Amino acid sequence: MEILSEKNNKIDFEELQFQIGLTLIDGIGDVHAKSLLAWCGSSRAVFEQKKQHLLKIPGIGEYTAKSIVKSKDVLVRAEEEVEFIRKYKIKPLFFTDEDYPSRLKYCGDSPILDYGKEKTRELIEELKSTNALIVSGLAYGVDIWAHKAALDEDLETVGVLAHGLDRIYPQIHDKIAKKMLSQGGLLTDFMSGTNPDAVNFPKRNRIVAGMCDALVVVESKRQGGSLITATIANSYNKDVFAFPGRAGDVLAEGCNGLIKQNRA
Repeated sequence: MEILSEKNNKIDFEELQFQIGLTLIDGIGDVHAKSLLAWCGSSRAVFEQKKQHLLKIPGIGEYTAKSIVKSKDVLVRAEEEVEFIRKYKIKPLFFTDEDYPSRLKYCGDSPILDYGKEKTRELIEELKSTNALIVSGLAYGVDIWAHKAALDEDLETVGVLAHGLDRIYPQIHDKIAKKMLSQGGLLTDFMSGTNPDAVNFPKRNRIVAGMCDALVVVESKRQGGSLITATIANSYNKDVFAFPGRAGDVLAEGCNGLIKQNRA
């Protein structure tokens, strides 16, 4: 979701409730949801289907069909989310919406040292003439330096969150996040009230990978979170780049490994 301006506020909130409800049904992930939409025509229609009809849809088995039929209660939680969206003028982006990021649509599913800061700033300064959109995760280290550098260079920048839009994590980045609302935005597929739990960050990384034309890993440990994003980006056939670092530098092991393995 992204923050919504008044002039673009043309939302079918009734349909939105069913769209959100679809994401809350137990056993329904992104792949099954797309299949259900293709067969049923709309989110509302999914909730109106009988079990015997759902079982005819490829990939929808007994458990999933039963979950859909018995999931009317999720609409109550969905209604609460709709009210949150109304209150804070958030623009929801559903898979079938015209404004849904086209690059995502075709996807099948500690502090950084001065070296990293400097390389991040140099890269974004070079990108200014291309009017590039800088996408990152608003996290400590390279993420937040990328957002700051983009703001300084008057480039739009989007922060992909691993939690709901009712909070900013880490909270120390709140001021930067607010600046980004008028020069890019904040994006998430998590409900309001969702905490920044560890399991959410790999899911967030798929959005970062899907949004980009090119992914750049500036610094990473051997098993750093950036390597997850790089792996996902490779699976999406995106261009992946990495800054090489000094041998023996812990924060260069991930980047050097990507290059050595021809993954960047």
